[in-house]
Amino acid sequence: MERVICCVCEKPIEGKVFKIGDRPYGADCYAKVARNRRGLWWASLIGIGALVLFVATVALIARATKPHLEGTPLVLVSLLLALVPALIWLAFFYIQDAREPEPKALVLAVFLLGALLARAVGIPIINDLFHTSSWFSAGPLFHILGAILIVGFTQQFLVFAAVRYTVYYSKEFDERVDGIVYATAAALGYATMVNVQYILESGGVDLASGIFRIAVTAMALASFGGLVGFFLGRCKFEDEPLWWMPAGLALAAVLDGLFTYFRGEITSTPISLKGGGYNPWLSLILGTVVAGLTFAVLFLLLRRLERRASQSAGA
Repeated sequence: MERVICCVCEKPIEGKVFKIGDRPYGADCYAKVARNRRGLWWASLIGIGALVLFVATVALIARATKPHLEGTPLVLVSLLLALVPALIWLAFFYIQDAREPEPKALVLAVFLLGALLARAVGIPIINDLFHTSSWFSAGPLFHILGAILIVGFTQQFLVFAAVRYTVYYSKEFDERVDGIVYATAAALGYATMVNVQYILESGGVDLASGIFRIAVTAMALASFGGLVGFFLGRCKFEDEPLWWMPAGLALAAVLDGLFTYFRGEITSTPISLKGGGYNPWLSLILGTVVAGLTFAVLFLLLRRLERRASQSAGA
């Protein structure tokens, strides 16, 4: 009788053969693929809360003290702040990962690759090739189209590429949730480089308001990257149709573009006798809600897959 080979570890399966779609799994590999790492979800949500608290603290202190920074000191402080969102996420990831180890070198490598792709490909395409700033100022319709078709698709495809053509083939990518872990890391790397580029071009940022842009960019891209990772994880371990991954990329790109548009709309307030012009707190609320809801939905979807796998195993 021909022995069945596990599609993950590529070893002959001893005992019961588990299947997801038509793909065979050994008991250990099936348990890994099907499990839901709850610690990761709590770490992600707590990390979002910690980032919000950090942003609010920096903004309030900056407004109260009004530090007089300019030139190189301002740029250096701004660059340090640009690293904080990634550092917070990686710190909480490290804490929860103590019980469920993930190769940290791979996570860091994907993070750096996301940053390099942003600098070498994403930013030049969005800013220099298509000049999206001119799209954004040409009216709401062009603003939305530019945000989705140029910004959204470019960013999400590069996050996808950072995972799909590297760690996706590694034996360490052995769970559905790994797609979310690595894609989130790639997206955070991308967001960090976007923030760094903005800081360098602007000669630093105002600490009372610039910290909002930094944090919101990171939260939004991380959550949409997690969505791309969910589709990647399903593609690797399940028999999904050919349209599955393109549909996932398109969904993430549309959400990315719509977020870009609405963030600009809600933070710009009408000029009046009482002032107006820019309200960064609304962008922080929007970013927090979007990131929290996205990761919560991904958690619920994976729980549903976990229950389905348990029922199939029992059957």
